[in-house]
Amino acid sequence: MGRTLILTGAPGVGKTTVIKAVIDQLGERAGGFYTEELLGPGGRKGFKLITLDGPWGIMAHVDFKSRSKVGRYGVAVDVIDQYGVTAIKAALEHKPIVIIDEIGKMELFSSPFQAAVLKAVGGPKTVIATAMIDNHPWVAALKAFPGVSVWTVTKKNRGALAADVLKWVNAG
Repeated sequence: MGRTLILTGAPGVGKTTVIKAVIDQLGERAGGFYTEELLGPGGRKGFKLITLDGPWGIMAHVDFKSRSKVGRYGVAVDVIDQYGVTAIKAALEHKPIVIIDEIGKMELFSSPFQAAVLKAVGGPKTVIATAMIDNHPWVAALKAFPGVSVWTVTKKNRGALAADVLKWVNAG
């Protein structure tokens, strides 16, 4: 069985910033995806899901009409399936390290996403993920799996955390 590291922390604390720094250092050894805010006049308008192979899609936006909503954002579950799930599956097949940024309320609207995350965490690969801090039952259960380590990202530790994550990867 592989090892999984889940970075958790408050919204906006820098989880994705840490993940992107780790991705830069891992290079071709990693596959998967990360998320990015879409900014516009008046602040955040949505979120992009960007695969490490390049393709991306807008997974949530204030202008999306969707039955799946988180706050003011309509969630495009098909984008999570098309890009996120596909990126996880491709990483499991071709890369030693799987990046999943993020396991949050938006992504959890997708049953195939949940299945892909479980396959990754239960499989032989190294997984580095971010997850929401609130105690969503599915995420809480995932954090309790054998072989899963959970680190909390804070404003105080986020600058040094990428180096610590890389040490964790190389220690395995």
